[in-house]
Amino acid sequence: MRELLFATRNNNKIREIRQIIQKRFSILSLSDLGYTGDIPEDQDTLEGNAAAKAVFTFKRFGLDCFADDTGLEVKGLNGSPGVYSARFAAMTNEVMEGEDFSSANIRKLLRLLGDKTDRRARFRTVIALISNGREYLFEGIVTGQILYQRRGKEGFGYDPVFLPDGYDRTFAEMSLEEKNLISHRALAIRKLSDFLVMESL
Repeated sequence: MRELLFATRNNNKIREIRQIIQKRFSILSLSDLGYTGDIPEDQDTLEGNAAAKAVFTFKRFGLDCFADDTGLEVKGLNGSPGVYSARFAAMTNEVMEGEDFSSANIRKLLRLLGDKTDRRARFRTVIALISNGREYLFEGIVTGQILYQRRGKEGFGYDPVFLPDGYDRTFAEMSLEEKNLISHRALAIRKLSDFLVMESL
């Protein structure tokens, strides 16, 4: 079975991706290799961040690898937080003592949106793959609405306030299996997986 290194230590992402790819490929994480250092994430686009992380990981370990970057783009906030989604609250020192980043990010998002009625949003994931010395990009997008309050305990990040179009439950109210049928990351990963299958033929 072909091994691929996923440039992350985020256990939630690893769990999602292993569930989507299942037994097609063996997915290693940076934690599996004992790496605890930082990964560069200083670009101003999702594509730039994903590519930078993949190149860094490939140069360090010499293994075919992929990296992702995901952003929540909210229409009423002119596309913010976008590439800064993961550190949205930290950028303005709005993380309270003892509060995790995801909770702080949601709190800031809801504060900025306030009573705005245009709450259209989309999640966008970009995956950069380095395979056989070449680089490829894959994208997954899901559209929806930002709710006025949190709902659900599953998932991570902005999942409790994101209601995907055509559904009456947030990502955080769905099981992992349900979310992986429609999520932005799942769509991008399926494109990645299909490409790798075709590449190996």
